Amino acid sequence: MSSERPGNTDIGLRVVAEMLAGMLLYGGLGWLGDRFWHTVFLLPTGLLIGFALSIYLVFKRYGAARGSK
Repeated sequence: MSSERPGNTDIGLRVVAEMLAGMLLYGGLGWLGDRFWHTVFLLPTGLLIGFALSIYLVFKRYGAARGSK
């Protein structure tokens, strides 16, 4: 077994997947909250929170790996 480091394409696809997953999760929670409480602001708020948390997690996970090269 070889312990190869993931390539740039693999890392890029993981970052995109994490960004989409965060927006989908928190956007979905916001959508559910809008439906339950009959509001209109929770979906955009959830999308923004999901995007911000995704960026934070990407920098936390992959930012340190880039600096150690």
